[in-house]
Amino acid sequence: MCAQIIEGKKISDLIREEMITETAALKDKGVVPGLAVVLVGEDPASKVYVGSKEKACQQLGFYSEVHRLPAATSEEDLLAVIDRLNNQSTINGILVQLPLPKHINEKAVIDAIRVDKDVDGFHPESVGNLVIGDDSLLPCTPAGVIELIKRSGVEISGKHAVIIGRSNIVGKPVAMLLLRENATVTICHSRTANMEEIAKQADILVVAIGKAKAIDSKFVKPGAIVIDVGINRLADGKLAGDVDYEDCLESAGYITPVPGGVGPMTITMLMKNTITAAKRANGIKE
Repeated sequence: MCAQIIEGKKISDLIREEMITETAALKDKGVVPGLAVVLVGEDPASKVYVGSKEKACQQLGFYSEVHRLPAATSEEDLLAVIDRLNNQSTINGILVQLPLPKHINEKAVIDAIRVDKDVDGFHPESVGNLVIGDDSLLPCTPAGVIELIKRSGVEISGKHAVIIGRSNIVGKPVAMLLLRENATVTICHSRTANMEEIAKQADILVVAIGKAKAIDSKFVKPGAIVIDVGINRLADGKLAGDVDYEDCLESAGYITPVPGGVGPMTITMLMKNTITAAKRANGIKE
């Protein structure tokens, strides 16, 4: 039996259609969601991401600003830009594109963004709220993973979820969100003994380790839902996930491709966070 492909692009487009309607309704109330993106330097991948975010804002009808700063920008000057955006009423969400040049302390920059405008969900207070289950703007890729699972019609409650990877960006927050959905969660990482054996018990397997095709069908329980968060460029220039997609097609029940799986969801969830932040700033109930 061949796995059902979870088409992230289709699900992302569906959510964006919902958000276009929601944004139009907010505009009728005099509220325009506003997103500011700050890019320091000329990192090619970062420039592509920022361009995609600009396009998404146009598509949804948001107000948007992009602040492109030279690589030599001082930390002090960057913090001054963030301070201005923190106090700007037309901006509901602030995103500083990472990575930053080496002379700038990323943690200081993330900490400087106002929590209610932290649409990346990286601020320590946002992370703390996620852990204790309080309201917070959720990190975009992990929130996208949960949406993909839910919109594929898979019940999370009571399932055993195994996450391979313990990063602050994906592994840990995905674990917290799956716990919130009443899954039983195991996190595996580079020091885990018997990883294959543990992964094979998963009803839901989420992989985010940054190693091309590292996880094959030996790790997959027949019928499991496999979410591949990895994106790696191979020697031939093609993209591959952390999961050996072809090898797992027969054993998995559902699987995300790379590209076209988790990737499209990240910017969509960023936009969703911006709408949430705009509603909260204007006292509109969700």
